[in-house]
Amino acid sequence: MKINQFSFNKLKFVNSIYWIFLTYMVAAFIWWYVSLEKQNSEIANIKFQSISLNDPALYAKVKSIEAFELRKSKQYIGEGLTFLFLFLWGAIYVYRSLLKQLKYSNQQQNFMMAVTHELKTPIAVTQLNIETLLKRDLDHAQQKKLIENTLKETKRLDTLCNNILLASQLDMGKYESEKQVIDIANIAQQAIVSFKERYPDRIINSDCNDTVFIQGEPLLIHLLLNNLLDNAHKYSNILQPISLRVYSNALSHILEVADQGEGIPENEREKVFEKFYRRGEESTRTTKGTGLGLFLCKKIADFHDATIIISDQVPAGSVFTITFPIR
Repeated sequence: MKINQFSFNKLKFVNSIYWIFLTYMVAAFIWWYVSLEKQNSEIANIKFQSISLNDPALYAKVKSIEAFELRKSKQYIGEGLTFLFLFLWGAIYVYRSLLKQLKYSNQQQNFMMAVTHELKTPIAVTQLNIETLLKRDLDHAQQKKLIENTLKETKRLDTLCNNILLASQLDMGKYESEKQVIDIANIAQQAIVSFKERYPDRIINSDCNDTVFIQGEPLLIHLLLNNLLDNAHKYSNILQPISLRVYSNALSHILEVADQGEGIPENEREKVFEKFYRRGEESTRTTKGTGLGLFLCKKIADFHDATIIISDQVPAGSVFTITFPIR
């Protein structure tokens, strides 16, 4: 909460300075225009006073001075509006970039808080299990249980590290892989087995028996499904089933992961795919995560030229639909 309050105060301060500066610059533009117009009028008056009333070319000279004055006025207006437009365009660009940077900085702070928590928990559990094995004379069943629990936490750490590494590579466009023909229905079945190992009490209704071939990267598709299933697990009641479907129609191959949680408001369905974005306050949030899971899902979908959308589940929850074009 302190971080968010600090960011809000910093944003408020920067916002105040920005508008003071912008107001001053616009006022300066207006002042210089008024000054130049006044100077233009004074020059014209001096020229008028220098003309003799008996001059045979009086009318021509008056018209020439008036034309000169009008031309200068148009010049000041044209140049002033051009500079003012460029200045305002630059000011808006800088302001939006600054807001984006402050928002991104706040998200990074939240990410560091979240990832620190995500790292500390498995490390602490692993350390405690190993210390227990070393200090106590446990029977074989107890030893096996502690070792299995330690292995589970190690896999959790490995998944977290892979997510961070892949997110960086995909975001920078540096992930290199040769796509191959893969059966996403088979990968979906493997993902279900992996998910049941992590959450044995969770019910999954699956419909992925038909073979569905695409050009893709098996590791990334597996990670995509793992993240979607983990997201469904985190944001829905453990007693409510999760659904996973793999099917095809005339135009595309489709993956669907549905839960029966609270759902995602329509105005946040694009935001959840942003890097580090997580709903709610970091200090009061109860769900685990780093804000990279759905970001990775979007990047993996883009990597396979697929689309990912969120729709409402009936009667409650969300449906994540990934559509792969048939080539």
